[in-house]
Amino acid sequence: MVREQIGSQYEEYLPLVYSIFFFIIIANLTGNVPYNFTVGTSIIVSLGISITIFIAVTVLALTKHKLHFFSFFLPNGTPLPLTPILTLVELVSYAARALSLGVRLLANLCAGHALLKILSTFLAQMFTSSIIIAILTLIPFSIFVAIIGLELAVSVIQAYVFSLLLCSYIKDAVELH
Repeated sequence: MVREQIGSQYEEYLPLVYSIFFFIIIANLTGNVPYNFTVGTSIIVSLGISITIFIAVTVLALTKHKLHFFSFFLPNGTPLPLTPILTLVELVSYAARALSLGVRLLANLCAGHALLKILSTFLAQMFTSSIIIAILTLIPFSIFVAIIGLELAVSVIQAYVFSLLLCSYIKDAVELH
């Protein structure tokens, strides 16, 4: 992933990307264990990681490109009267990366965990009501088990997407596309 996204000449970022990937995947998967807290569903952790990465990537770009980094906020061939507006739009777009990276992780995990909590409470009440209803509850329970499998897949996919976006942001920082 690092070689494809950033390039083979920048493999020094491999430990960063993989450590972030494994932190997120382990945090997400341990959160799927019943009665266990998912670290990724904490807004402090999700936004903390994404804002820290945003600052690190910005410092990397400033270190590598110095003042040329600010050309990132002005597309080539921009007419002079549009320069202030486009610079502001690009700056807001660049800053929104930090929030979108963390909120994406937070929202996807919270939505799945909330759904599992609601369904498990409902199924527990149905299983304890009567024998006939408990037998009929096996059908929705099988759907619930499939949703748990989907939630496990979402945990892995979110770690992959976070790492993929981190690679993309690093590539932008080192190459200033």
